[in-house]
Amino acid sequence: MVALGPWLPLAWLLSAAGALPRPQPGPRDEVLAAALRRLREVFDIEELPPDVLPRKKPPQFMVDLFNKVADANGITRAPGLLQGDVVRSFEDRVHVDRYHFYFDISAMEKGEQMLKAEFRVFKLKRTRVSRPADTKHFCRVEVYELLESGSEPHKKHLIASRLLSLYTEGWEVFNVTQTVSKWVGNSSSNHGFLITTTHVFNSRTEHNLVKFAKSQDALQESRNALLVLFTNSNKRRSSSFVPSSTKPEMNPAETDASHALRETQITESSNESMSRRRRSAAVPSTASQVTTCHRRELYVDFRAIGWSGWIIYPSGYNAFYCRGTCLFPLGENLNATNHATVQSIVHTLKLSQDVSTPCCVPDELKSLNLLYFDDKENVVLKNYKDMVATRCGCH
Repeated sequence: MVALGPWLPLAWLLSAAGALPRPQPGPRDEVLAAALRRLREVFDIEELPPDVLPRKKPPQFMVDLFNKVADANGITRAPGLLQGDVVRSFEDRVHVDRYHFYFDISAMEKGEQMLKAEFRVFKLKRTRVSRPADTKHFCRVEVYELLESGSEPHKKHLIASRLLSLYTEGWEVFNVTQTVSKWVGNSSSNHGFLITTTHVFNSRTEHNLVKFAKSQDALQESRNALLVLFTNSNKRRSSSFVPSSTKPEMNPAETDASHALRETQITESSNESMSRRRRSAAVPSTASQVTTCHRRELYVDFRAIGWSGWIIYPSGYNAFYCRGTCLFPLGENLNATNHATVQSIVHTLKLSQDVSTPCCVPDELKSLNLLYFDDKENVVLKNYKDMVATRCGCH
């Protein structure tokens, strides 16, 4: 059951503490639960993570990626910066073997389309040792897919190979798309990766001279190995706007849920001050004083919803909404369509009794990005289309 957090009536909170008998859910509680279910559908969330997750530090790569594709409010900076609409990061689950890496990718949703998979591992700097001048400063690093678990020597398949300097450190990124795609199709084939390093000195092969940051290294926590998947979610719906004049009627429960959600979860901020409202209320309204179609603030606060325990960035966002009249004549600043112009003329001349004025609706929308923990504490970056109204118009 979805927790209603701060929206629960006082009686519910007291009953939870044992002060009162627990009341039965009322109509408003059902409406709020329905509103939350609809909100989960919008954000494409099947199961909510626990209300309070261990607030471990998210991988810096994921934070940097969020900041690259979105501003501080999560609004997309420019379309096309993100490959796919979902980026999932999985941390290494092997804490003993320094050269074995395993990632549990079971949190991937059914139907997600794999685009690219990256194995990201941080190579530590090797301490320089005194050797003859002809010592080679490079070693060969090879990444293998393990074909079975719990056996020595390992059965493995070579994925990638490259030369690396012994005396530098930094992130190494390997493309493992083909291998991970196989794991997605057959989870039992996932036994992880094995890294080997070899260095030839005086015709003598030395193994495992290079170390990689592992999760057991407390000082190297920010350098833990990652498996990063770039995917497309096939669940994303096309959300073309339907003007209110042509919108299908909602049943009463849906209508109540929408109003409850708007009243309790979302803070509406008007551009006009209270004093201005009072003055305008005292003056008889005329056609010139009617507020024309414009954009107003509509802030969605994830703390109020009870989602701040697992959403990393942002803490909320301004979705904006459109409000106002579309009376004839429609000025250029109203971004009116030709159809809306004709409709406003027909309405003004009363050529048809059934024709209303055009609707003030968003005619330009931007996407929103969320960085969050899933229910297995993996960090996910997801892009949601058509979430922020950036311009209003008469349609």
